[in-house]
Amino acid sequence: MPPVVRSVASLLLGVAFLMLANGAMSTLIGLRLSATASGATAVGMITAAYYGGLTLGSLYAHRIITRVGHIRAFSAFASVVSVAALSHALFVDAPLWALLRLTQGFCMAGLYMCIESWLNGTATNESRGQLLSAYMVTLYGASGVGQQLLRLDDETGVRLFMIVSILLTLALVPVALTRTTPPQLPNVSSFGIKRLYRSSPLGVAGVFISGAITGSIYGLAPVFGASSSFGVSGTALFMSALILGGMALQWPLGRLSDRFDRRSVIIGLSAALSLTSLGMIAAAGMDQPLALMLVAPLFGGLAFTLYPVCLAHTNDYVRREDMVSASGGLILANSVGAIIGPPVASALMTTTGPAGLFSFVTGSALCAALYGLWRTRMRPPLPAEAQAAFRPLPQTTPTVSPLDPMSALRAR
Repeated sequence: MPPVVRSVASLLLGVAFLMLANGAMSTLIGLRLSATASGATAVGMITAAYYGGLTLGSLYAHRIITRVGHIRAFSAFASVVSVAALSHALFVDAPLWALLRLTQGFCMAGLYMCIESWLNGTATNESRGQLLSAYMVTLYGASGVGQQLLRLDDETGVRLFMIVSILLTLALVPVALTRTTPPQLPNVSSFGIKRLYRSSPLGVAGVFISGAITGSIYGLAPVFGASSSFGVSGTALFMSALILGGMALQWPLGRLSDRFDRRSVIIGLSAALSLTSLGMIAAAGMDQPLALMLVAPLFGGLAFTLYPVCLAHTNDYVRREDMVSASGGLILANSVGAIIGPPVASALMTTTGPAGLFSFVTGSALCAALYGLWRTRMRPPLPAEAQAAFRPLPQTTPTVSPLDPMSALRAR
């Protein structure tokens, strides 16, 4: 383990506990509600509530951190998230769960801010890439592995909520005991969506559509799995394949976007995602669970890579000193997409069946591809050598943006 990563090992351990729990939580909610009369509709609204809380937290949670400090704020946020997780076991009630998930989303944004600002405070210009990579692997890896906790379910339906609450509480321990000095929160001012859109229309549209797609996948793919006779274990494996596939394909597709016009890569990626979604619909229609499992990593890889490639495309058109604030604005645009997407996707699932999730992804990805084609006629491409190097960033909060190694160029 590199020394710089070892220096923040306690923070990354806290991240691992958080994502093990949070990854299992969204899938658990989908499984619990999939058998109810409201089913996909309820899950869509609850997922939108979570991303609504995440968006609000991205805008306002820094006030709490600034007022009481990182460790106290982290402890408070983690405690509330843990209590909210355990409270799901009291009643199976969609409006209550929506309120709980809204609260969890706000607090998760605060937790991300604490951790990401801590990593930013530790990073040097030379170590940003290593820290960002370690953080990304921890986020996606723990979230993917966390799906397997669903195998520990019991007939009472309480055990998993208890396990999630325990993991969220354990996330407090390594952070509370760390000897690393808490940093100042980075000043990430908003670039403004209108200004961002003028700089890169395809970038903004792409991250918005990406948010709609990934938010729907996180919330509603478990409902599809439960409705496709996967069972709990099969649904857990399906979700792990989606998330870990998303982690695996980001780097190769990102490097491809460094060598060619990124608009062409976005168009190709979106078209491939649309075709893969059609393949998922066909496999679901023929009741081929093995085919669904085999295609899931590719589907997840394409879906989860759209955001970082669109972010890199936007950074090609903004000044270097504006990259951090632009990235923060894109994360917020992505969050708005994640609020809108799940209710729309759930409505399709209600009217057309469980595979309506993939119909939504097909249509959304096709819109991104067609819009990209139109944009190629409106502006000439940048030469490959003029494009900034691809760096994947998680879809968390604007505070993560300064961790991008490209942000170090602001000081030059």
